[in-house]
Amino acid sequence: MALLLPSHPQVSVSLLLLLSVLSLAAGGKLLVVPVDGSHWLSMREVLEVLKQKGHEIVIVSPEINLQIKPSRNFIMKTYAVPFTQEEMDGYFQAFLKEAFEEGSFLERFHAVQERLGTLFDLGFITCKELLNNKELIRYLEQSNFDALFTDPALPCGAIVAEHLSIPSVYLLRGIPCGLDFEATQCPNPPSYVPRLFTDHTDHMNFLQRVKNVIFDTSNLFLCDFLYKPYEKLASEFLQRDVTMLDLYRKASVWLLRFDFVLEYPRPLMPNMIVVGGVNCAHKQLSQVGCALVLILILIDFRAPKTVMFYNVDI
Repeated sequence: MALLLPSHPQVSVSLLLLLSVLSLAAGGKLLVVPVDGSHWLSMREVLEVLKQKGHEIVIVSPEINLQIKPSRNFIMKTYAVPFTQEEMDGYFQAFLKEAFEEGSFLERFHAVQERLGTLFDLGFITCKELLNNKELIRYLEQSNFDALFTDPALPCGAIVAEHLSIPSVYLLRGIPCGLDFEATQCPNPPSYVPRLFTDHTDHMNFLQRVKNVIFDTSNLFLCDFLYKPYEKLASEFLQRDVTMLDLYRKASVWLLRFDFVLEYPRPLMPNMIVVGGVNCAHKQLSQVGCALVLILILIDFRAPKTVMFYNVDI
């Protein structure tokens, strides 16, 4: 039976507008370039909710990884990498062991720099294999994705988003050497925001602020050490000179995986949203645990500013 529109012109126009709005509610096509390990576990929680909302999700992942496994909720596109599962497992076990070692700032900084360098080398090799996989890149170019979802701790997703000219959404706990602050032009005063390894809070005396400034200079060396190879790779792939800041500034939305209830406050830009609560899986808490969480929320006046991601309709 054919669809008969009402004879009244205003009713017909209203019905057509309603149908056009309903068509916009259809799920989008999302490309995901994840970072492995705990980064992926938090991202997976978000993607499962997006799948329930009707979005089509395509995940690009290396064949050798720690946590990124096939799921009926996602389309997986994998690519080969020149290292084995045993080698990757060994690198991460060594990194986790040293993460809990105690020592002076210089000892911890040197250990973290060395291990981060190894992990970034693995990430760089993985990213290079992805960008050099012409068949996979051609598939991504022809798939007409609506947006890209990634963790910017490793910038491969940002490079792919720039190549495809699509909006990007970042889910992150932080980026080494404060590139998230620089890319968003977010205020990051050393007199207020503690630096890594200082053990300071957001309430510092004069000497602690001086120490904070001195520690901040280490970021200049750390950035060059970690990200210069990616800048060269991105410039070659995109066929123009780019920096990490150029890529990160293109992000549409920054979803920050921390909670003001448990951490010191910091200035944020309008496109930065705190999504505390997605760092852990859904597990039932005991009555004591629930009471403790409730008390923490009630005594902290900043709690209403926290946006739970599962209440955000994307």
